Amino acid sequence: MKWVSKLLAAMALLVAWGAAEGVRAETYPSRPISIVVPYPAGGVTDSLVRLLAERMRTLLGQPIVTENMGGASGTIGAARVARADSDGYTLLLGNSEAFVATPATMSLSYDPSADFAPVALLPSYPFLLVTTNDVPAKTLKELIAWIKANPDKVLQGTVGTGTAQHLCGLSLQNTIGAKWRFVPYRGGAPAMQDMLAGQINFMCTATGSFLPLVRAGQIRAYAVTAKTRMETAPEIPTVDEAGLPGFYVSIWNALWVPKGTPPAIVAKLNAAANAAMADPGFHKQIVEMGLDMPASDQRTPAALDAVRKADIAKWWPIIKAAGLKVE
Repeated sequence: MKWVSKLLAAMALLVAWGAAEGVRAETYPSRPISIVVPYPAGGVTDSLVRLLAERMRTLLGQPIVTENMGGASGTIGAARVARADSDGYTLLLGNSEAFVATPATMSLSYDPSADFAPVALLPSYPFLLVTTNDVPAKTLKELIAWIKANPDKVLQGTVGTGTAQHLCGLSLQNTIGAKWRFVPYRGGAPAMQDMLAGQINFMCTATGSFLPLVRAGQIRAYAVTAKTRMETAPEIPTVDEAGLPGFYVSIWNALWVPKGTPPAIVAKLNAAANAAMADPGFHKQIVEMGLDMPASDQRTPAALDAVRKADIAKWWPIIKAAGLKVE
């Protein structure tokens, strides 16, 4: 009967497709791989990806090309990967801002939750609570007391509306029950310059280029917004130790592939990324850059997906309450 013939044909097609997928996964990778970094070259994120790609290349046996595609808060590069073939040859460096904050503040041509598959969590940027030296507080508890007594004197620099720095400030406002003004900048460099010039006096910022200023005594750091102290700056207490328990803020980085990429290919990429992060030389360079390595139990695709969902549950109510929108 016709339906039997159609059923058999469909089954044969599925078997052939499964066999083809198996062969594709077995031979992967057979040509160069691209990692799209949706930011300009030269930053800490770009350096992180290049260090990772160098080691993954050796493990996978194929060149890994880093493609910088900046613009529109990282959405141009992300859109390009969302439209790419799901064959494991085009990856995205997508951080917590791109996969948590941006979907809540911008209209996108893609869906970060539906159009990508998680591969591996990468080192993150811990945040520091810092002020100019003319702020009279010497400890975090004193800083909170000074802010609550003088909210009109506080000018917090951020790198834009809806960024992790901005959200950190909003969360701190909710936590201590005070409001102050935000001053948005187009990047960390101009914000840092204005901080040194005394135009702003407070920032919640990723370590990056700010940690050298702390060590040089040009600005003051009160705490790192993480559960553990930074390996590169163990003298700075955590928020738990300094008097603001549980106030954790960081920007995590991660590798993603287009949705539909075969699980066997995702597993190969995850294994290569984990092996790269286990390299002592990589670890040393990452610590020197002021980044934190993810815990070993956080390096699976499932763990990355759980981290993203937990951050959405944490930050979306804050974003919506503040009515943040980026045009």
